[in-house]
Amino acid sequence: MPNMNQQSRVGFLPNFCSANVLFIVVLSSALLAIVLTLAVPVQADAILFNLAMNSFFIQWISLTCVGLLCVFRRFIETFTAKQATVISYLLILIVTFIITELAWQFLYVYPNRVSLDQKTHILFLLRALGIAAIIGAIVLRYLYVQHQWRKNIEAAAMFRYQALQSRIRPHFLFNCMNTIASLTRKAPDLAEQSIEDLADLFRASLLEPADLYEIAEEWKLCRHYLRIEGHRLGDRLRVEWDIDTLPEDAEIPPFSLQPLLENTIYHGIERLPEGGIINISGEFSDDRISITFTNPIPAANIEDNHKSNKQAQENIRQRLMAVFGKESDLLVQYHQSQYIVKLVLPYKRYENIDR
Repeated sequence: MPNMNQQSRVGFLPNFCSANVLFIVVLSSALLAIVLTLAVPVQADAILFNLAMNSFFIQWISLTCVGLLCVFRRFIETFTAKQATVISYLLILIVTFIITELAWQFLYVYPNRVSLDQKTHILFLLRALGIAAIIGAIVLRYLYVQHQWRKNIEAAAMFRYQALQSRIRPHFLFNCMNTIASLTRKAPDLAEQSIEDLADLFRASLLEPADLYEIAEEWKLCRHYLRIEGHRLGDRLRVEWDIDTLPEDAEIPPFSLQPLLENTIYHGIERLPEGGIINISGEFSDDRISITFTNPIPAANIEDNHKSNKQAQENIRQRLMAVFGKESDLLVQYHQSQYIVKLVLPYKRYENIDR
């Protein structure tokens, strides 16, 4: 487990090399140039000229800062959050000072071949540094708060996942043990198989919350679970699989599918005297994976079933959001006594690397 010092060194700076960040910086700089131009009273025929000069000056500073933060991002992330903030802030001020001084020399001193009023020079530097200090502090504060908010969301999702890990439903565990006990005499081979299936379920529950593994492993986990429940429910439990189009090397957090499958049995098949069919289907297109679980539910208790399912579904939704962001979703609907849960994920190929 990482110590507190290691945890405090998690970087809050975004990837300044990305096109999205660059676009936001350019757009924000243009808006700042417009505000500064309109804030100073000038003649109408000079507005466009002042806007062009302000925009050029601000973009020069902004893009230089972004470029340096992109180059030195990994180095800055080796420091604590406070140290990284100070280094980034000083870098912004130093870049602003250097470019402001160069602008003064090339725009005022060099063309006139004379040294202008020292007070005007200092005022020009202080104005630029003041604006950079305020904007830099606001931007860094925003990035830090956004980072903390994202970490809190991830921590809440991981907490829910660990709660999900820590409990396999007591009724399932007791039913499983009773099933194994009944099989030990009449079918010892099936009893041994059930014990192995149960061991695999518990082994999977020990995986780290942030781990990703092949979706094929999750399907194996689901089949282990179905085999155990099949010994108990017999012909009442029937499953139709339609997942041949899904890539087996796609990445998925552990226990993302098995709890949904467990809900189909606990809130659906088990409550129907005649049982029913669980349909598990998958689609893969445009680097997106869709997995749908469909199961019958008692028509008289549709709302109760939806409320009972909601907690586990929300846990999974939060975990997927922490891993995949807005690229993932969990959709729920019921139609003609059928409960339908659709899981949407981005296709990320499994690679055995240190994440």
